[in-house]
Amino acid sequence: MAIADDLKKTLTDPTPLYFAAGTADLAVQQAKKVPGLIEQLRAEAPARIEAVKNADTKAVQEKAKVAQEAVTAKFNEVLGAIDPKKLGETAQDLALRGVGVAAEYAVRAKETYDKVAEHGEQAVRSWRGEVADEIVDIAGAVEPAASEPQAATDAEPAAEPAEASTGAEEKPAGRKTTARRGTSGTGKKAAAASGGES
Repeated sequence: MAIADDLKKTLTDPTPLYFAAGTADLAVQQAKKVPGLIEQLRAEAPARIEAVKNADTKAVQEKAKVAQEAVTAKFNEVLGAIDPKKLGETAQDLALRGVGVAAEYAVRAKETYDKVAEHGEQAVRSWRGEVADEIVDIAGAVEPAASEPQAATDAEPAAEPAEASTGAEEKPAGRKTTARRGTSGTGKKAAAASGGES
């Protein structure tokens, strides 16, 4: 049963769909930025090309040679400092660090996945809202204005029989309470007023 429940939960979980929708929405947002970046590159390109043209090739070659010599010296220094005994310990330490880093990346990936899925859920809700607004607008444009008064007159006859059936049963009860309160209250006052005067 647990496997069936897990399978059912996996198949009914909308999170992957929300993730896909969020990814698509984020891609659209990033694509909207591309024209601005292209314009920026077009504006900066002539200056960069001129800088490359005017660069002194001898100075660039000297900088590259100095950098290569520094890398070679550092590599030789690292090779000379390797101790075979410590190499095993270092390898084990690096492996443990690698596992920790991998776990950290897995947690970050899950958090990012959840954030993108949440963004996708919000995007889907806004898309649904926009579609619903469009449907309401279309329905308003398609329905003729004359159908509204007909709907009101159609509703009145349906209401009248319901009132007649319930009204007939309630009227005697309503009259009795109103009559008793109204007559007895005013009758006592009138009798007291006339009895007090005579």
